[in-house]
Amino acid sequence: MSLFSKLNQIKDLRTQAKQMQNVLSQETVEVEKNGIKIKMDANQKILNLSIPDGIEKSIIESTIPNLINDGNDKVRKILAEKMRSGDISIPDFKF
Repeated sequence: MSLFSKLNQIKDLRTQAKQMQNVLSQETVEVEKNGIKIKMDANQKILNLSIPDGIEKSIIESTIPNLINDGNDKVRKILAEKMRSGDISIPDFKF
């Protein structure tokens, strides 16, 4: 395989990755625990964090990592479903 065709493959991969990001940015997940809410898109970008007044610092510190992990689990499920349905695909790339 020539260098030129490898460069074209890389360009195609970048285009497909951008398309995948666009599809995933349309999907959002919300998780809540102890009154704290996190909303994130399927690219794992946190869109909103809501912490009600009066929650102790220790509860906030222990809850937020769990919420992010729970959100990421939901995102992985969305990604798997999108791949299963054919909405997104990861192409075969060989050097």
